Amino acid sequence: MRKVLIADDTKNIRQLLITCLQHEGYDVTSVENGEEAIEAFKKGNFDLAFIDIKMPKISGTEVLRQIRSIGIKTPVIIITAFATVKNAVECTQMGAVAYMQKPFTTNRIKQVLQEVINENKSLESLLEIAKNKLSNNLMEEALTILKKALSIDPACANTYYLLAKVYEKMGNLHEAKHFSEVYKLFQEESE
Repeated sequence: MRKVLIADDTKNIRQLLITCLQHEGYDVTSVENGEEAIEAFKKGNFDLAFIDIKMPKISGTEVLRQIRSIGIKTPVIIITAFATVKNAVECTQMGAVAYMQKPFTTNRIKQVLQEVINENKSLESLLEIAKNKLSNNLMEEALTILKKALSIDPACANTYYLLAKVYEKMGNLHEAKHFSEVYKLFQEESE
């Protein structure tokens, strides 16, 4: 069962998300402020998180900043009643995968979940295509596909591994070494 964290100080919003996500088959943990969210991230691994921007103690933006700084790569969906372009850009730059404005419906929650799932499938599909191109010595095509995969999820270790292999086959040993080192860093983090 996939695990999801909900961090929102509004009880009704938490309850709506809990009900909807449990109905979709998620194991849900919910907290009501940013401080509790950071503690929850440190204690458990989550497949997804919904984080409100305006919360007591620590804002959702700061939660996102802190979890990224300690290497937590959980996909985060930002939720807010106070949507601004500045907030959206800032959160996206820190790796938020979606942005939901309050109030929202269960249909909107399901739509965002589907978008996140599709993006994940899209990444897996791109990596499979890149492997195929690599095995058929179509290095330029593999490189283009892997760059797209990197833009979807810069934290995917397999993308770096494949980039190292492509550059190695292309004879660019400097780039191959660079991507191989990044891949090894991801491997060390996961141990």
